[in-house]
Amino acid sequence: MTETGTSQEAPATAPSEGPRRGGDVWTAVLAALFVTGVAVIGWILEYDGEGMNGDLHVDWPPLYADWLPHAGPGTPAAVAVAVAVVAYGPSVAARLPWRWLTVVTWLTAMAWTWSLALIDGWQRGVANRLTSEHEYLNDIDRFTDIGATLETFTQHILMAADNSWEAHVAGHPPGAVLTFVALDRIGLEGGGWAGTWCITVASTAAVAILIAVRALAGAETARRAAPFVVLAPNAVLAGASADGYFAAVAAWGLALLALAATRTVRAPAAAALAAGLLLGLLVYLSYGLTLMAIPALAILVYARTARPLPYVLAAALAVAAAFTLTGFYWWEGYDLLVERYYEGVAENRPYSYWLWGNLGNAVLMAGLAAVAGVRRAVVRGVAGVRLWLARADSGARPEALGVFIIAMLLAIAAADLSGMSKAETERIWLPFTVWLPAAAALLPRGDHRYWLAAQAALALALNHLLMTSW
Repeated sequence: MTETGTSQEAPATAPSEGPRRGGDVWTAVLAALFVTGVAVIGWILEYDGEGMNGDLHVDWPPLYADWLPHAGPGTPAAVAVAVAVVAYGPSVAARLPWRWLTVVTWLTAMAWTWSLALIDGWQRGVANRLTSEHEYLNDIDRFTDIGATLETFTQHILMAADNSWEAHVAGHPPGAVLTFVALDRIGLEGGGWAGTWCITVASTAAVAILIAVRALAGAETARRAAPFVVLAPNAVLAGASADGYFAAVAAWGLALLALAATRTVRAPAAAALAAGLLLGLLVYLSYGLTLMAIPALAILVYARTARPLPYVLAAALAVAAAFTLTGFYWWEGYDLLVERYYEGVAENRPYSYWLWGNLGNAVLMAGLAAVAGVRRAVVRGVAGVRLWLARADSGARPEALGVFIIAMLLAIAAADLSGMSKAETERIWLPFTVWLPAAAALLPRGDHRYWLAAQAALALALNHLLMTSW
């Protein structure tokens, strides 16, 4: 599938500079203070020896990480990528032909993610990530008969069950572990190949985000977003994390839906079918990613079309039927997951803290530039809703990005309020937080390099000072 038209890009309204720059700085300062407050309160709760001592079950609240200043073979590469994107990213993104921009975006995102992962070294940063305790690869040998294993999958979810699954296998529908079973069966066995798969696929999310932003908000907005989408702190956790892979599946599903809804692709029906397959698969990769229905619905509503919906639903239901016919029932698995969730540390983790701690993690993963951009996106999104209600032109314009960001924020809020996301959201929420840096496209162009430097500094600090888990 290719986008309609020739190399000539469709005209689009450029993002205006919007509110004054002081608001951007104050938003970032307040976000930093919020994270600091969350961290200090978390430290007191975890280590003061009173009350809820130890109940957070994280070593460096709000992150599931250990204090371990270190450097590694990825350090020079990570610094080089950061300097290159800060110095040249905005100008290169503005000038490159669109197709080349998507290629360069993917390669740069992959270089950034790989270099961050290799700061921890090959074994610790890549090969051992998915073989450690609780991870997927510990259970793949049990799938000698895939059909029979799926029929009894739910019988091993609870911790009290005989031969219960490892935490990550039990905590997800079987689509997640089956990915690594498939890699093993085709000869790409072991943690090295699993980590390589996750990094490579996770990096493609940057391209999907650009495609979606272009379809919804125009080429100019997408070009301005490109360096921020690449140089996001969430790449620290996307590297060799299965949730980075999930984020890419979600991103491509939404991007294809945006192309189908805006009819900026030669075969909208085919794009809608592909979107349905990916979004259907997404539900069988992670239970919580059913919340992607919120931004998906926002795309259709804002575009004032239901034409892609029959194709999306048909494809998604085909995925659901395939899993159901093998004997795995999604609702049964989810009910048992909730029970297992409260068999473990979630029973002790205080909802009152993690309601805010989770949001602190989201700020750290999205970065301060994203937070400042989100402020502008909300303003533009409210304007976009007013235009939509007035039945004014709702074509490709920056307001559409604002509406989409608001929808993603609603999905994050739903996940947060559910009580099923208490801690570890720096990884679990990657499918949501990877979109937030795109909002930085709405920041004044003259400030982009400063904000990119802030993004890079945060990512490098997190990766060099802490040893992230999972």
